Amino acid sequence: MINSNKIASVARDVLLAPIYLYQGRKIKRDTVRLPEPNGERHGQVQLNDAIESIKEAHKRTLNLMVVGDSAAAGVGSETQQEALVGNLIPVLTQQSAIQNQFDTLNWSLQATTGHTSFDILRRLYVLPAPSQPVDVMVLSVGVNDTTSKVSVDKWQQQIESIIAIAQRKFGVRELIFLSLPPMAQMPAIPAPLSNFVGAKASILDNTLQQVCAAHDSVTYMATDFPRMIAEHSNGSPIDIKVMFASDGFHPSSLMYGYWSQQLSELIIQLLNPSLSPSDAELTD
Repeated sequence: MINSNKIASVARDVLLAPIYLYQGRKIKRDTVRLPEPNGERHGQVQLNDAIESIKEAHKRTLNLMVVGDSAAAGVGSETQQEALVGNLIPVLTQQSAIQNQFDTLNWSLQATTGHTSFDILRRLYVLPAPSQPVDVMVLSVGVNDTTSKVSVDKWQQQIESIIAIAQRKFGVRELIFLSLPPMAQMPAIPAPLSNFVGAKASILDNTLQQVCAAHDSVTYMATDFPRMIAEHSNGSPIDIKVMFASDGFHPSSLMYGYWSQQLSELIIQLLNPSLSPSDAELTD
């Protein structure tokens, strides 16, 4: 049976296609191009002193890799310290749940502005296999697929391939896909184009969620934007624009901070499945 709502949606998009094209070109022409922030993209952090490590020989190294697009690369922040990884590493290293299990944290960032799921898949093929399995791999992907002409089937196929190579080549213990951002609410994208882009992003995001659910040790993290806003606003009205950088497209440093906080809680929970969600919440 033909879905009348889908037919109406397609008809509307056909009628609005010239406006979509005009607005898309205008965004590309007028939007400020923010650079990837400077800063370290790999490092090692000692979680416990050497004497303590010798006493507790059962501890080991936590290998963390963040892969993806401009959001993973930290575009929208001034430095890597203010970006996703720059916020994530200090929070993780300060948690007792991590310190009790590991004595060293090795981390690396493999991300580039504009990368699609195909680009990320190609990057994983090109990167050398690690000397040790990756305990946690975090992936930020989907925004550039949304703005390109990738089909849903192709998107699903490439996500499946990313999962396969991450687990086979990198020995990933826990793979985390970050949800797509609320593209319909991005200040840089005007209506009606925002509705069109937001609808496609939702379709890709739903597909991503379904693929993750079908694989062991693969987790979809639905970014809690309402929580971010509520915690920042202290109960008062707040404009969602504060969650975006000056280009109205990428995350702001504020958003990277809350994003890394939620991601840290998830990582702790995945590495310590016996913990309840409340126990996994971060401590100061």
